[in-house]
Amino acid sequence: MKGFMDGDFLLDTPAAKKLYFDFAADMPICDYHCHLSPKEIYENAPPKDIAQLWLGGDHYKWRAMRSCGVDEEFCTGAAPGREKFRQFARTLQYAVGNPLYHWAHLELQKYFGISTPLNEATADEIYDCANDAIKKGGFTPRELIRKSNVKMLCTTDDPADSLEYHRLLSEQGCDFRVLPGFRPDKALGIEKPDFPEYIETLGKAAGMQIKSFSDVVSALLLRAEHFNALGCRVSDHAFEYMPFVSADEDELGRIFDDALNGRPVSKRDADAYKTALMLRLGREYHRLGWAMEIHLGAMRNNNTRMFKKLGPDTGYDSVADDLTAHTLSRFLDELDKTGELPKTVLFNLNSKDNIVLATMLGNFQSSEAASKLQFGPAWWFLDTMDGMTEQLKTLGNLGILGKFIGMETDSRSFTSYARHDYFRRILCRLIGGWVENGMYANDEAVLEEIIKGICYDNAVEYFGFNESEEK
Repeated sequence: MKGFMDGDFLLDTPAAKKLYFDFAADMPICDYHCHLSPKEIYENAPPKDIAQLWLGGDHYKWRAMRSCGVDEEFCTGAAPGREKFRQFARTLQYAVGNPLYHWAHLELQKYFGISTPLNEATADEIYDCANDAIKKGGFTPRELIRKSNVKMLCTTDDPADSLEYHRLLSEQGCDFRVLPGFRPDKALGIEKPDFPEYIETLGKAAGMQIKSFSDVVSALLLRAEHFNALGCRVSDHAFEYMPFVSADEDELGRIFDDALNGRPVSKRDADAYKTALMLRLGREYHRLGWAMEIHLGAMRNNNTRMFKKLGPDTGYDSVADDLTAHTLSRFLDELDKTGELPKTVLFNLNSKDNIVLATMLGNFQSSEAASKLQFGPAWWFLDTMDGMTEQLKTLGNLGILGKFIGMETDSRSFTSYARHDYFRRILCRLIGGWVENGMYANDEAVLEEIIKGICYDNAVEYFGFNESEEK
């Protein structure tokens, strides 16, 4: 029997071990999409205890705890840290097969030097040991980022954000880069009840009054320039499904006017507005040289009662089941017709769309960049051992795996960078297995380039982070 999550964890062949230890393990991290707070990174305050560090904003853990019958007071409530940690530890011992089990133990090993399995019986011992380590220092956001060997990270920021903390961090000088990511979801959310208030906020940030659809576009383009000046090289958009409905300027004006004045906006009209705005933004991203990330397939805020109590991003989202291929193809093609399709990373949350996205890439590749269209890494509910393996295999079967931009953390936790190690072990196990079985040549030089590329180098080149540093 193998030791519990030992140094060879997931590395089941000699080739997998060589690829991991020689090429993957020590590569730096380029986290091109995360939800870390630039304010917290700038203020750099240590956590009060491991309960705050782990449970303060992690809806993955809250969701698991609720599934184990834990009261909300121990998830998002005001229960003492020790009691919250005990409830999480009790939950974890039942989470067999859940990536949370592996992530938690990788984090204990990497950041605390603790290899004892976490469960109800060991909760107090591990809680005390971890808190002793926190008291000794080394657990501020910046120290955890450095300890994780992160060289650059992209946060997720609204166009109306002042980006003051990105500017302060840049002026202060860090040995890693914190770059903004442009996420205009609120400007796209024309059907939402708070859309008029948001448009007013966006107008103030852009220094203009927004009275029309063309004004929304102008305001967003002004804010994109502001983001660009602070090193932004990526935009991000979240859709339950990809909208594509054509509308002329008069119709767009009517739709915008309805929303701004609080009149109901139909699904068809909302999709027409979103389509037009995304096409204009896509052209601007191409001009700026940014990559456009599109996350598809999340059905959000399903539990009305808990949404009213806790708000969004608290663990009440799930996987949508909409059709993807046709509207996504039409959207990408509309930008490609004029040569204005930006570098694009497509993420799916429903595994049924793996082959749809992996084959969609080949329709629009060009010499502008190696694998200009990317099949984004397994995300959220697919961020599991099976989900990551299937994403890698699908891209290998239908695209060019060697030019994949690899893992992003998509997390609010400063210790979640252990997930990159999880991904790298899965990557090396898969490719190592192909080498061991004679399915890929045992060419050390090429394998080194592929593994290091997927771990770090491909993303840096794809997003142009070296170029932006030189500027």
